Amino acid sequence: MTTAVDRFRAAVDRRDLDALGDLFTEDIRLYSPVKFTPFEGRPMVLGLFGVLLRIFEDFRYVGEFAGASRTSADGTEAPSAVLLFRATVGGREIHGIDLLHLDDDGLIKEFTVMVRPQSAVQALGEAVLTGLVADGLVPTP
Repeated sequence: MTTAVDRFRAAVDRRDLDALGDLFTEDIRLYSPVKFTPFEGRPMVLGLFGVLLRIFEDFRYVGEFAGASRTSADGTEAPSAVLLFRATVGGREIHGIDLLHLDDDGLIKEFTVMVRPQSAVQALGEAVLTGLVADGLVPTP
């Protein structure tokens, strides 16, 4: 059986935004290492993914763990997956994890990204902001 997590990984590998959109709830929340408040709602999260798919070089998932955890938004326990990844942004190698929480219908309702090292977080933050501004998703700072 193919899960939303499997379909998510396949969509990222293909850089397929339409397929990603089919996997997110309307009110998805994405917690980023470069922004204190979450990105909220399918249109904004898809816009962010459009930027990420452009700026990540050599992005690849290198591991996966499945289980359940409490979500940030409402504290309910939900099926979850942790996807370990490696990539390069602005010449900086990134090690990170994507934590996906699923709703009762198997859609991704919450997404948390954690990245290291600090220099990679800074490079990622600058590249994401530039992309979001260029795509008209946020105003010029």
